[in-house]
Amino acid sequence: MQPERRPRDAAPTPFSLLVKPASADCNLRCTYCFYLEKSALYPNASRHRMTHDVLEAMIGSYMRTSQPTYSIGWQGGEPTLMGVDFFRDVVALEKEHGKRGAVVANGLQTNATLIDDEFAGFLAEYNFLVGVSIDGPESTHDTYRCNSAGTGSHAAAMRGVDALKRNKVEYNALILVSAANVEHPQLVYEYLLDLGIFYHQYIPCVEFDDQGNPLPYAITGEQWGRFLKGVFDAWKKRDTHRVSIRDFDAIVGHMVTGRYSMCVQSGMCTGYFVVEHNGDVYPCDFFVEPSKRLGSVLTDGWQTMQQSKKYRAFGRQKSAWNEACYRCPYVRYCSGDCLKQRFYGGADPERLSWLCPGWKSFYAHALPELERLAIEVINERSGSPAGAGRRDRIHRPRVGWNDPCYCGSEKKYRLCHGKFRSRAG
Repeated sequence: MQPERRPRDAAPTPFSLLVKPASADCNLRCTYCFYLEKSALYPNASRHRMTHDVLEAMIGSYMRTSQPTYSIGWQGGEPTLMGVDFFRDVVALEKEHGKRGAVVANGLQTNATLIDDEFAGFLAEYNFLVGVSIDGPESTHDTYRCNSAGTGSHAAAMRGVDALKRNKVEYNALILVSAANVEHPQLVYEYLLDLGIFYHQYIPCVEFDDQGNPLPYAITGEQWGRFLKGVFDAWKKRDTHRVSIRDFDAIVGHMVTGRYSMCVQSGMCTGYFVVEHNGDVYPCDFFVEPSKRLGSVLTDGWQTMQQSKKYRAFGRQKSAWNEACYRCPYVRYCSGDCLKQRFYGGADPERLSWLCPGWKSFYAHALPELERLAIEVINERSGSPAGAGRRDRIHRPRVGWNDPCYCGSEKKYRLCHGKFRSRAG
């Protein structure tokens, strides 16, 4: 059945998609995985797979919106359970529904254990950016990243990585920083370099029980700060122009351009949609909950969902800061941090981030060097001689007090990031 062709859905602001084609289904049972429990949302099926009709409805409607880049991240669970032919259909539908000159960026987040040469060859041919979950060497990786029998997945993941290398697939490493590796930042960092991986994303493992208590594999804010500083110190010695670390790049990028490249930095949580296997749409993969369902790709337009009261209300929680944030010199870089780190022991957006102590410790330690790197980039782009920069060359958004804040919160600047300036003098 072909989905009904609807008029072009010209969404007011760009957005990307994070798609769960196999829902929470996975061939592993990682102890700390927050998404495995989401299979309970769809209890009538033991196996969850996106159908062709849902896939075409989603891609067709998305490609009818106006986007500078059509960005789709395929995630899970484990998306490679869909098989390579599913992703061949993905590319075919993107070509069929895409406008002439449209730029499409596909990303795949995977545990890599099911990647073989056929799959890797396809990913290389169509320029998929692959993120591989690697928590360090076998001793740390296998602590929590196991199958249902309790067997570690490191060896299988490395076979997948080897297939990606052989086929020249562009890939990076996503490292979940948990109780298993948080005290070993340099060990993890050097291990990734030994594997020849020079693009790193470090993600804090912050999970709580129903009473708001941290689970055994979660880390504290103080541990997060020490870990980031450990990685930073190893990186700055020799790798600032060789290794890309997402958090560091995002800070330097904001210093250079005044723009945010990560959703956790911005003042509004409305940059993307999550699409479940059956077409249900949610605002964020940390908040795939029945009460937050926005609609379906089978029945609802993207513009309608993007402008819905439910989606806007969810997004505005990001800028509902704790009073202490208005006195913090680092709020420019975190905008209060991710809502997930603030919603422990209840959904209170004004709670300070669980990781706040660590972020503050890291910023105090690293910002001088990151500012030096930002000035270096500014000099290179402007053609100024090396060493000519000063701190006042770092981008400072020029925003009127009553203009919308640069962070995207939709608040006036004087009531958002400008409020820090007025309080700090």
